[in-house]
Amino acid sequence: MTSAARKTSDAARPQGFSLLEMVVVLALVAMVIAGAAGAMYFNRDEGKLNRTMGDIEILAKRARAIASLQQRPYALEFSQAGVALMPYAEALMAPEDRGYFAAMEGQSGTGEQALASAGNSSVRAALELEPDFQLSVRRWATGDWVPMDARNRQVWRFDPQGICEPVGVRLDLETGSWVASMFHPLTAGVADTESEIR
Repeated sequence: MTSAARKTSDAARPQGFSLLEMVVVLALVAMVIAGAAGAMYFNRDEGKLNRTMGDIEILAKRARAIASLQQRPYALEFSQAGVALMPYAEALMAPEDRGYFAAMEGQSGTGEQALASAGNSSVRAALELEPDFQLSVRRWATGDWVPMDARNRQVWRFDPQGICEPVGVRLDLETGSWVASMFHPLTAGVADTESEIR
């Protein structure tokens, strides 16, 4: 008789999940997925801004090192298209007149061989910005960010003694997110950073 009683109590217990339990679990899963998608969207802007600012910092440190090694001033030129590393004398020229220097150095050899043999050949590099970036520069002792456009470009000089002007660089995205970094005059590295991610 006890075995018959056990069988009836096992049969009376419900099997599986109720509809309410499944709805609650699905709602929790949907909330987790929505949160993860939102975090990925915001991290995408933050990552894009930080990578580009990191590339600008690498160019600044490279300009400082090359100026010290070659014992002549180098510069970073900020423009609407991006950031370019070049000798300071070349940066002061109009962009359409710069081909002469490159042509004269090109006669001494090609590529890395010319750089190694000449020892003092000019080094050039460029960082092109994507169209959704707006680059602005703030010079030392000024409070205004100057946006780079078709008519405006800024030159940041690196002296052979290893010092440079403390400059601020700001990158804005069309989404409203931005990052601004102040560069240290002795190391050409980022000294302070502010950002807002939307």
